[in-house]
Amino acid sequence: MTTAQPARDVAIVGFAHAAHTEASPGTTNGVEMLAPVFAECFAQTGLDRTDIDFWCSGSSDYLAGRAFSFISAIEAIGATPSIQESHIEGDAAWALFEAWLTILSGHADTALVYGFGKASASHDLDATMAAQLDPYTQSPLGPGRHHLAALQARAGCDAGLWSPDDLARIVSRARGIDPAEVAAAPQDFPPLTAFDCPPVTDGACAVILAAGPVAERIRTVPAWIAGLGQAIDSAELGARDLTASPSVREAARQASGGEGLGPLDIAELHTPYSHQEIIVRRELGLGDDVRITPSGGSLAADPMFSAGLERIGYAAKAIYDGGARRTLGHASSGPLLQHNLVALLEGRG
Repeated sequence: MTTAQPARDVAIVGFAHAAHTEASPGTTNGVEMLAPVFAECFAQTGLDRTDIDFWCSGSSDYLAGRAFSFISAIEAIGATPSIQESHIEGDAAWALFEAWLTILSGHADTALVYGFGKASASHDLDATMAAQLDPYTQSPLGPGRHHLAALQARAGCDAGLWSPDDLARIVSRARGIDPAEVAAAPQDFPPLTAFDCPPVTDGACAVILAAGPVAERIRTVPAWIAGLGQAIDSAELGARDLTASPSVREAARQASGGEGLGPLDIAELHTPYSHQEIIVRRELGLGDDVRITPSGGSLAADPMFSAGLERIGYAAKAIYDGGARRTLGHASSGPLLQHNLVALLEGRG
């Protein structure tokens, strides 16, 4: 399905996220983090909650440790008067996809998309994340999330696709530390050091979408969604080449309508491990002229189930703040870049 030229114009007009912390005192339903994030989005756009036609969230009951945790999160919205609301079990970037389709279909003119996760509440994050693996052959083994990534990183090193020095340069840029310090760090998950892995992060974020005329009233230069695409690879890790991600390439093809990505100023990539940036850049065909994840990305902070939406939010903010004309936002979900989403955004006029 080609989605690069939708019937209605839809733009991102607001974006905010909670402070990234290693641990937070709030509950796992995200209310304490979400309420100020919503308030910031409303302050940016001049809207209030009664102006939002559709709400859509992304989170994980497994991570929250309770069933229907997203229902409790609605306390941050206020369900009276009645609201139109939906939810996806996963990164909120896919909630953005649903909200975009809802506006395109004419069922809403505005939408607020949000995601949240409190990773610090899990007493065994590796066991929690292993629940997404194949339930017969992989999940019972309980592999650690960093150890799985190390298998992928080792495969790329052995194939000559990257080296520890390449990874050190990526880490240095994302974390703002000296490459020599990275190179000297012990390889806790060979060939990965702790610097190559995402930190445990609690967080939440939200973006506001609006249809054409509404978006133009809110922003002088909205971040128009030129295309969105998503695709998924096999859940069986042994059935795919871990050094590649065809679903990234297919998501980009859908987003561009098969016309190619064209010139980009910025690409915000959701790559929790250093070597995954190399994979995604290669699949997208990004050159050295594109600024890669200036926000720091998931190596700096990795708030689960909102990190992908943050990448799209930062890509949008660069446009409506005047720092870029055309950007790309990428989100990933599942083990080792299994499921990917690509958003192409542009300023006009």
